[in-house]
Amino acid sequence: MNDVLLKYVAQDNLKARPVVKPGMRVKVTQKIKEGDKERSQSFEGLVIKTNKKKGINHTFTVRTVIGGIGVEKVFPLHAENIEEIKILKLNKVRRAKLYYMRDRSGKSARLREIKTDMDKLNELVEPQKVELKKEAKPAKAEKATEEKTENKEEAKSK
Repeated sequence: MNDVLLKYVAQDNLKARPVVKPGMRVKVTQKIKEGDKERSQSFEGLVIKTNKKKGINHTFTVRTVIGGIGVEKVFPLHAENIEEIKILKLNKVRRAKLYYMRDRSGKSARLREIKTDMDKLNELVEPQKVELKKEAKPAKAEKATEEKTENKEEAKSK
C-alpha cells in the first residue's frame, strides 16, 4: 500500500525528458547555485550507464575526458536542477554498461555512429507514467457480493 502511495506522489515530480540510453553522446545543462547567484553549466559526454529503475529514481552516468583526466557524473533524470538534456549522437553499442570505455583513449575509444535525425530524436520526450494497480477482488467474490445485495433488495421489497 505504501509503495503505491509513494508512486502516486512521485508521479507529480516526473519531467518530460528524452529517453537516454548507453552509447549516446549527450549534453546535460544544469542550474548551479553559488550563494545568491544562479548560473547554467553544461556537461557533454558519453552515457556509459543507466539504471533500469522507473520513475523518480532513474539515473544515468555520463563520462568525458577533461584535461587528460576521465570525469564521470551521475545525473538523476527527473532532477529539478537539470534544465535540458540534448542528444548529440547515437552510437551502436552491444552492451548495457560501457565500463570498458574507461580504459580506452584515442582511436580505440571510437564507437560506430548511427545516422538519424537528432531533432526528431530530441522531440520524442515523454514523462514516464507510473500505472497504479488497484487491488482486484477475485471474480467469485464479486459475484457473491452482488448476489447478496440483490437478495437483500428483494427481501426489502417483499
